Amino acid sequence: MTTRTQLPACIPPLVRTGISLSDALALRKIAMTLHSWHEAECGFANYCIEREGENQDGRPFTRWSDGRKGGYVPDREAGAIKRLKAIMALYPTLGYFIQSDPRGASLYILRPGDVPEGADPSAYYSRGLPVYK
Repeated sequence: MTTRTQLPACIPPLVRTGISLSDALALRKIAMTLHSWHEAECGFANYCIEREGENQDGRPFTRWSDGRKGGYVPDREAGAIKRLKAIMALYPTLGYFIQSDPRGASLYILRPGDVPEGADPSAYYSRGLPVYK
């Protein structure tokens, strides 16, 4: 007897749009990384991630809830965005939108027509395909 693993619900719509299965799974991993990063920026733990303030070099660092500065953290957001851009370059008709509110999906794939010509994607991103856990 074989066991089948079911694909996450966000994957089949991406594949139907023309994104390869391996790229769709990579986009999901990128979305999960971005979601975790956005949670940390909002301070869902006893600390939050900051890029500005005492640190003027742009490297992210942690700040504890009592105000003390923690240490530098690896910039997982920058790496995820770099991987996202590399994947999306393979699909020139598609776009993407990163939504930094951790209460929802962090990444949306935008198809032609999802955003009206010349409009701001931040007002229409929810018409796109959400990529989530």
